[in-house]
Amino acid sequence: MEPLPHHYRVALEGQDGGQASVSVDGIAPLRMAPPVQYGGPGNLWSPEHLLLAAVEACFLFTLRAVAKASGIELLDVRAEASGVLDRCEGVTRFTEIVLRPRITVAAGADRARIERALVKAERNCLISASLSTPVHLESAVTEAHEAPTPRTEAA
Repeated sequence: MEPLPHHYRVALEGQDGGQASVSVDGIAPLRMAPPVQYGGPGNLWSPEHLLLAAVEACFLFTLRAVAKASGIELLDVRAEASGVLDRCEGVTRFTEIVLRPRITVAAGADRARIERALVKAERNCLISASLSTPVHLESAVTEAHEAPTPRTEAA
């Protein structure tokens, strides 16, 4: 990792029909529009979806780093995130984000270490840490050739 502080830049271009494109040097632009709930077309990424995707991706990358440092082999990681947008104290904002990672590990893996790694990854995800919205973790760890065991952890 490079020393902090890190600096990031994203460019936005408004387009006809209420759409926009965001771009980063060297990366293909991403087309966006408001979500259906705000009159958008429903076929493009919205800022609301991008926020949830940022939480998921940051959690994944943080989990991988924590697992590597802890000697935990992750065979498969999948996640789903959901968010509740509501009016709170006169402001429309996300009031809750739930992150549901589904982790597959080798048979006989140390479950306690894996659970600690999941919690540590959620707490150290820089995107989650930058939000005032609470992020709750509902993880399920599966050993290879076993059905998932759901676990709920409020972060």
